[in-house]
This record gives sequence, C-alpha cells and structure tokens, in this order.
Amino acid sequence: MDFDWLRASCLSFPGAYEDYPFGPETAVFRVRIRQQDRRPVPGKIFALVGVDARPLSISLKCDPALAVQLRAAHREITGAWHLNKRHWNGVRLDGSLPAGTVHDMIEDSYDLIVASLPAADREGLGWSTGTP
Repeated sequence: MDFDWLRASCLSFPGAYEDYPFGPETAVFRVRIRQQDRRPVPGKIFALVGVDARPLSISLKCDPALAVQLRAAHREITGAWHLNKRHWNGVRLDGSLPAGTVHDMIEDSYDLIVASLPAADREGLGWSTGTP
C-alpha cells in the first residue's frame, strides 16, 4: 500500500475529490456537495492522509461504537491525531492490515459522510435513501 493506492481508493467513490487546504503535506479527500447561491462550497471531509509520512497513515471517520472495537482489535488503529477521537480513527499503514480492510474502512468513512448530506446531495451521488 502506498500513497497512490490510497489516493485511488479514496477517489473511487462518486463525488470524491482531493485538495490540500492545510498545505502540500496533507491530502484531504472530500465528498462534493451542491453549491449554494452560486458560491462554491467545500465538500465534507472523509479522509486525510499525510503525503510523506512513514509509515503512511490515514485518518477516517468512523461510527463511535465501531471505532472502539477496531482500536481494541488492531494496534495500528488509534484515535486520529488533531481530530475528534470519538468519531475519527488514525490508521497506521505498516503492512499489518490487509488492503481490503483499509479500503472497507475508507468506504465506511465515505458512507458516513454521504449519509449525513441533504437528500438532494445524496441523490446527486446516486443515493436515494441515505444508503447506497
């Protein structure tokens, strides 16, 4: 797993895009939302990646109950640095977790964000009831 793999995984979801609001060292992956009054509105964040961090790591939104379970089961999953640790996991990608597990956690983070969007935004992403 490398940064290019993480980028491709994060960008594989409808409406996902990447930007760098905190500088070139942190990639932020967001879900695009509708513009309001013709003004661009930044999308909602579902993942953050330290571009040059070694080992590579990713911060992902997580249901609080599941976050506790994941942290207990995997030493490489902790509360995310500089984020609300109840809702965000930091995942150290040192090779211990399978790529499929990491992709599933990215998808769960994306799903949590999309489920919180207004109905029109969910529908624009191909969601009809808040779930894919």
